[in-house]
Amino acid sequence: QVQLVESGGGLVQPGGSLRLSCAASARLFSMYNMGWYRQAPGKQRELVAGITSNIIRNYADSVKDRFTISRDNAKNTVYLQMNSLKPEDTAVYYCNARGDLVDYGSNYWGQGTQVTVSA
Repeated sequence: QVQLVESGGGLVQPGGSLRLSCAASARLFSMYNMGWYRQAPGKQRELVAGITSNIIRNYADSVKDRFTISRDNAKNTVYLQMNSLKPEDTAVYYCNARGDLVDYGSNYWGQGTQVTVSA
């Protein structure tokens, strides 16, 4: 019902920046809670940043003051601006959508985009 497509990943040097995008097919996109997760080899998938339909944001402690999540409801897109990147940020980043005011209880995932931080 909801398709999510991530883009913007790649190779960047430590201290650099990337902006990830997630394009959603959802009707009434503005009513979904959106998030970015990441998974590194040998590690469990973890929440990086979330943004609710009411534009309430939350971040993992490891990325606070470096990453910014935002959404453009007119474009059905959520973004993750990543600054001051560190090698430990290397992971596959996944976009997530959860129903809230509509489609409650649903949970959708994108295919992921690779972010590699290395000199």
